[in-house]
Amino acid sequence: MMDAVVYIHGKGGSAEEAEHYRQLFPACDVIGLAYRNQTPWDAGIEIHETVFKLKAGYNRIILIANSIGAYFSMNADIGGVIAHAYFVSPIVNMEKLITDMMGWAGVTEQELQEKGIVHTDFNEDLSWEYLSYVRTHPIIWNVPTDILYGSEDNLSSIETVTAFAEAHNASLTVMAGGEHWFHTDAQMQFLDNWIRNKSAC
Repeated sequence: MMDAVVYIHGKGGSAEEAEHYRQLFPACDVIGLAYRNQTPWDAGIEIHETVFKLKAGYNRIILIANSIGAYFSMNADIGGVIAHAYFVSPIVNMEKLITDMMGWAGVTEQELQEKGIVHTDFNEDLSWEYLSYVRTHPIIWNVPTDILYGSEDNLSSIETVTAFAEAHNASLTVMAGGEHWFHTDAQMQFLDNWIRNKSAC
């Protein structure tokens, strides 16, 4: 059987982004996973069900996950069937991101708990239910993982990503000048070379 590469996009992305990775994994089936839900509990179910269905038809499953797609993937209880993972600009500490956003919006924990949902000027809804879920469902991830991070990432600090990499024995590559969203020609070339150097397929 062949290997499969499953791509899980970030917020605002799409499963069609998986097309970019076909040239990098010519010996694998590359599949973009289109999840509809935006909460970790619902998106996690979608990702879990899809990956386990795919597992029956492939020798190995390799994961590429971008931004919040990495968090959703780690929350989906799929670690047991993933042979290798590539995380691009991953959200690896969702609680810290949420509390950072609360700080940016000037929202206290008590206020969020009382209101349930708070809308922000930067178009992100803060949710007490979401924060509570994150706190009660810590990430368990034991998959060999390579991480690509941009030094100008405005959502996760280098300290946060480094701490995750060290705790999970993951490799960490930092692109100087790279952003959270890898999209320029130089950034995509860097990403492609990173994949080729790390390729498990």
